[in-house]
Amino acid sequence: MARKTANDDVLAAVTLAVGQEELLLDRAVQEVVAAARAADADTDVRDLTPDQLQPGTLAELTSPSLFAERKVVVVRNAQDLSADTVKDVKAYLAAPAEEITLVLLHAGGVKGKALLDAARKAGAREIACPKMTKPADRLAFVRQEFRATGRSATPEACQALVDAIGSDLRELASAVTQLVADVEGTIDEAVVGRYYTGRAEASSFTVADRAVEGRAAEALEALRWSLATGVAPVMITSALAQGVRAIGKLSSARGGRPADLARELGMPPWKIDRVRQQMRGWTPDGVAVALRAVAEADAGVKGGGDDPEYALEKAVVAIARAARSRGR
Repeated sequence: MARKTANDDVLAAVTLAVGQEELLLDRAVQEVVAAARAADADTDVRDLTPDQLQPGTLAELTSPSLFAERKVVVVRNAQDLSADTVKDVKAYLAAPAEEITLVLLHAGGVKGKALLDAARKAGAREIACPKMTKPADRLAFVRQEFRATGRSATPEACQALVDAIGSDLRELASAVTQLVADVEGTIDEAVVGRYYTGRAEASSFTVADRAVEGRAAEALEALRWSLATGVAPVMITSALAQGVRAIGKLSSARGGRPADLARELGMPPWKIDRVRQQMRGWTPDGVAVALRAVAEADAGVKGGGDDPEYALEKAVVAIARAARSRGR
């Protein structure tokens, strides 16, 4: 779970999210954007990667506006910024603009440490977003997810969910969302067992599973259900990316037992079996096409397009077609 510093003003001039857990990093961004739009519905959000933040770009984005509009500027992978751009960011940290919130996402570690230190020295609000590598951490995460919804789940149910799904926080969060939406009362181990022994999951990972299996209609149905129940579009693009990458990884790996491949590829054994079934029909060219579709959708849901839902639908259809590329 993300941990915050004492400076807990969501609309602080600078928020620094440090770590490599993508779900927590995305939530840190979503929290700031939601608060900004609650204060001003017309808040302008700019979500940038290092290659998009060239020297001078930050000054342009944060220069005074005639209409004094509120703005959120998100910089992803800040550790990868060029030296000249880092100078720009440091200069901005010394004199941040009013009505603008800068969100820096930094992986931590040695790379880009000077910028990390500068943001901390400037008094940035900091959120720790570390990878959760220990089972106990993932179990605590699931418990917190249920508590955040105001719902009760037994300790056995939380453990069963972690055992069934594995280490992916996005999938765990999606599973909690689905259970809370579908089940009344306390969620127990029996409920988790029913859901994860055959019942289809209407979540971001259901969308991805159906898409990589070439089942476009079912994937689109799951996509619309997920969006209707509040699953964030960025979670769906992440799930699609993971699904396609898993196909690519396993198709290029040496044969072997699921346990051996799990160690080699960093996947749980149960996922190896699932991906093996999903691989039928895929070709290397199909994987390349699908990855491009995911990248376009990711850009579309992060501000590069006017309709995130359409961007996701387009990606789902492209991935499902790619899944049937063999033999065409």
